[in-house]
Amino acid sequence: MQLSRIPLAQSIVLLCVSKGIKHVVISPGSRNAPLIISFSNHPKIKAYSIVDERCAAFYALGIAQQTNEPVAVVCTSGSALLNYYPAVAEAFYSDIPLVVISADRPVERIDIGDGQTIRQKNVYQNHILYSANLYSELTLDTFPDNQKLQQKFYEAKKHNEREINLALNTAIEQKGPVHINVPFYEPLYETIDKPTVEPLEIQPIREPKIISKESLSAFAKAWNKATKKLVLVGVNQPNAIEQHYLDVLAEDASVLVMCETTSNIHHKNFITRIDKLIAPIEVSKSTDEEFKKLQPEILVTFGGMVISKKIKAFLRKYQPEQHWHVDNKKALNTYFCLNKHFDVSPNEFFGKFLPQIKNVKSNYQHYWLEAKKSRDKHHKSYMSDLPFCDLKAFEVILKLIPKSHIIHFSNSSIIRYAQLFKFTKNQFVYCNRGTSGIDGSTSTAIGHSIVSKKNNLLITGDLSFLYDSNALWFNNVPKSFRIIILNNQGGGIFRILPGAKDTKNFDQFLETQHNFTAEHLAKMYHFDYASAESEKTLSKQLNDFFSASEQPKILEVFTPRENNDTYLKNYFKFIL
Repeated sequence: MQLSRIPLAQSIVLLCVSKGIKHVVISPGSRNAPLIISFSNHPKIKAYSIVDERCAAFYALGIAQQTNEPVAVVCTSGSALLNYYPAVAEAFYSDIPLVVISADRPVERIDIGDGQTIRQKNVYQNHILYSANLYSELTLDTFPDNQKLQQKFYEAKKHNEREINLALNTAIEQKGPVHINVPFYEPLYETIDKPTVEPLEIQPIREPKIISKESLSAFAKAWNKATKKLVLVGVNQPNAIEQHYLDVLAEDASVLVMCETTSNIHHKNFITRIDKLIAPIEVSKSTDEEFKKLQPEILVTFGGMVISKKIKAFLRKYQPEQHWHVDNKKALNTYFCLNKHFDVSPNEFFGKFLPQIKNVKSNYQHYWLEAKKSRDKHHKSYMSDLPFCDLKAFEVILKLIPKSHIIHFSNSSIIRYAQLFKFTKNQFVYCNRGTSGIDGSTSTAIGHSIVSKKNNLLITGDLSFLYDSNALWFNNVPKSFRIIILNNQGGGIFRILPGAKDTKNFDQFLETQHNFTAEHLAKMYHFDYASAESEKTLSKQLNDFFSASEQPKILEVFTPRENNDTYLKNYFKFIL
């Protein structure tokens, strides 16, 4: 096994391996050569080479998203680590264990005009769980007879090992991004065959938090008195919540469960398309009366970020008497009425809470499930006569996706269209909702697919795809990976947003109208390419699109730029 001769590089790699890190995404460079050498040659590490640092960080995020384990991403000094920042912010808000390891110049080289040198210390300070700023190390044979310098070496070594442990343990325990900044002296490329260090190892705390039944008794009493309880579920990993607990909630007539596409939970008594329920109320003549019927006495939330603006607006205006959030890490006061944070996992909470509750006589769930049935009926009627557009393309695509699939959505209008349709239990849904940016969607999906045992599909918009097109610059994209691009020649969501179309220079600066396609990018990166411009051609292309192939595939769907917003707005009026 070839390792860097530099002890600090050895310590980082050995400690990463000891903590169970198996995947490392590396961007080529010189200052990070000691880390590249040591990671890429370690038998317990699967290393990936991604040139574009922004893509590299999202690749790593996608791998961590799929494995639910920390993944490291390694870069050289200078602006390289700044390109990691979008993925660091996404990991911070999505609770994904991303370990950023950046090489640096020694401290005396900072701000003196040395090349490829910036202030890297604490560079992510607003969006990081822990920043480990390490000391430069010289080898002992550099000063064999100087006891003072040898003492400084041992002190630096002790500090570095402690900081590396703390950073890695934080990523594991708190599920989020950490940063290890590593200054290296030259020479950078000298190697050895065996480690020369045995770094101190501090074990992370892996035991889950627990809660007692007794501490929940007062809350159970309040729950048992209420006739209108709303459970709202945001982003969740597939199979994260035990189905038994969901079934208990579904059987209570006083409980209404609303869950988003990204929640990955299913039950026939759940509202899985929230906007389809709420949007028609906004345009009805009895808005206030209907919203008061929906207003809960108790709101229980769990999971990550919620996409629906409509449910947020509703709960902020028609607030519950009590809002409880269940999460073992954090509670966001999204609806401005948070009363209680249960800092345990949902499974731990419901395992202790549900045995204490009783079903309450109520018409709450039944009333809104009947409204849901009505919306579904009108949805079917509206879609049957709808001309080809974004909304119609979604219907065609989602009908023909194989049932056992992982589906990634990019942000903006794409994930919002997805919220209007039903998915099966075996279709796992992902979207980077931590910061809701269009950057990194393709990179994340490809990173996810590399370690996934299922086939992966990315459904993305044209701007999101073009923005992250360097994601295709990777030699090992799985042959089964598929991308569907809805190309409406610009940022279609701006046509939907109230008032946006009326602004001056809308086409150029908001919608960013363009005439680009993915055809030549597909050819350059060795993806099979096909296109569709109508419902008929889309159905025909999809019949072949998911079949086995020797190369990954891109299907580009062209929709009319100017009519999509009208069809969507009319949809919400029609389904009331």
